[in-house]
Amino acid sequence: MPNTNAILIIGPAWVGDMVMAQVLFRLLKQQQPNVAIDVLAPAWSAPLLARMPEVRARFDLPLKHGEFGFAARQKIGHELRGNYQQAIVLPNSWKSALVPFFAGIPQRTGWRGEMRYGLLNDIRILDKTRYPLMIERFAALALPKQAPLPKILPHPSLMISDDNKQAALQKYALHLQKPVLALCPGAEFGPAKRWPEQHYATVAAARITTGEQVWIFGSEKDAPVGNAIRNALPASLQADCYNLAGKTSLAEAIDLLSCANAVVSNDSGLMHIAAALNRPLVAVYGSSSPQFTPPLADAVEIVRLGIECSPCFKRECPLVHLNCLKQLPPEQVLAALTRLPSPLVLPVTARHT
Repeated sequence: MPNTNAILIIGPAWVGDMVMAQVLFRLLKQQQPNVAIDVLAPAWSAPLLARMPEVRARFDLPLKHGEFGFAARQKIGHELRGNYQQAIVLPNSWKSALVPFFAGIPQRTGWRGEMRYGLLNDIRILDKTRYPLMIERFAALALPKQAPLPKILPHPSLMISDDNKQAALQKYALHLQKPVLALCPGAEFGPAKRWPEQHYATVAAARITTGEQVWIFGSEKDAPVGNAIRNALPASLQADCYNLAGKTSLAEAIDLLSCANAVVSNDSGLMHIAAALNRPLVAVYGSSSPQFTPPLADAVEIVRLGIECSPCFKRECPLVHLNCLKQLPPEQVLAALTRLPSPLVLPVTARHT
């Protein structure tokens, strides 16, 4: 007999989406405090899931992004047989529903997506007007069909180990003697989400001048952008700017972001991580919209121009000019930073309520 108190979640493939999936995990725990939640997801997600206390165990999906991997999914499904009463499939792709099907999980829940009749037997038809936010679409899968969502959904909330944080600070020779402004100038989805590096450099210079230090976060792809930001600063200010992009692991980036007194970020996975760490956050939007995937935190300032062609939700600007971001001045972000609450009164480790 399957374990009637265990749920398998098929996790999303993007960092920000995985952060937002914690809304579902927390809602399931609110409804069933003793439920065991396991997650099948790409290996990169391990540091995120390890910082979500709702998750009992995770399983790596040994496939590249977009890879079909029919045989691999069948093998995983057979290995998981008899362990779960329900599976909740968060991606909308046909292939993402294969593992629960092969595992013979009695209740297989998810949005219809790519016409997944048969693979899913608790299939939902998405009404985008009823659930405009991604977190609402995730949360609805924790409830019976047509059940109303709670008036207040739990926010993502990552837990940070002080030991891990101190180890990361020591590894990269960082200190907390000055307030930390974290910059996240990358966006894995594409360049249409990236505020220009010269604008980030202007923000960095202004804040360093007032006594702060700047830490730049991102993937290996973002390292050149981080270098460009640092090199654009006057030589006298560069010592207080640390380009960590491409150097830290995701786990280290999460732990170090928890030290930030404020964060400026594009609409990206790191933006959602900063929000889940409850860091005071300025989120810069261009081609995307905060009406679908806003950062979920207590202290957030959304900055966007909202010009006629935005949001287009494209990876690259279809009109080539990228005015939705190029014309967004640094002064607007600097003003937003001043509206955030004093960082000194906020905890440096994440809350979990």
